[in-house]
Amino acid sequence: MKYALITTLMCAPTALVAGGVFDGADVVFLGELHDNPAHHLRQAELVAEVQPTALVFEMLTQAQADLVTPDLVTDAGALEAALGWNESGWPDFSMYYPIFAAAPEAAYFGAAVPRDVARAAMAEGMASAFRGDAAAYGLTAVLPEEQQAQREALQLAAHCDAMPAEMLPVMVDIQRLRDAELAYSAVQAFEAHGGPVVVITGNGHARKDWGAPVYLMAAAPDLRIASLGQGEDDVLPQGLFDVVETAPEVDRGDPCAAFR
Repeated sequence: MKYALITTLMCAPTALVAGGVFDGADVVFLGELHDNPAHHLRQAELVAEVQPTALVFEMLTQAQADLVTPDLVTDAGALEAALGWNESGWPDFSMYYPIFAAAPEAAYFGAAVPRDVARAAMAEGMASAFRGDAAAYGLTAVLPEEQQAQREALQLAAHCDAMPAEMLPVMVDIQRLRDAELAYSAVQAFEAHGGPVVVITGNGHARKDWGAPVYLMAAAPDLRIASLGQGEDDVLPQGLFDVVETAPEVDRGDPCAAFR
């Protein structure tokens, strides 16, 4: 399978919708670094242009997504409270609210894996925790050895080299479950409302070589999929995307300082 890769370093984003790479796509993945406000503003801008029939959020469970109504979207404080966002562990809601406001009439879908489901999956396996047909989505397929090793290395780095080695395959499995859940929600959204569907998620889940698009293509090969990855300064997100953009870097300090 071939993927288009357009790597673009830019200060001002280019048009991606009308006549661009997202034009005609059934499902559009908009990647992000979760704590970068500029990434969320770009997502909101693109959502306003795409005008999706439905939005899928990595950050919401389906129960939370079911609470979203056009009236609630008009009140940022009320929406934040209804979603229980402050207890969710995600970055400040003010960064995400413009995305909701850009498509108040859209249907909302959630793909988050609740903690209790993740714990059960660790004990019983990913297929048992998945809402859909695990085989149809490719969740039961064994990863190529090289990809498994790369993914474990990324998990180790993401956890400041403090994760026990025996936990790394489990963490990869959880990420795969989240990929498949995003794909499942996208299918549910498309079947209920048609396209275009927009998926708001981290860059790792938006990549077309091993993220949620892979599981979506396995389950719904006729859907046309496009994906945006967002990096910072001169650092591009890892993986394959249809287009990559960059924004100024966020000052995070040293996230691993506590482990030293």
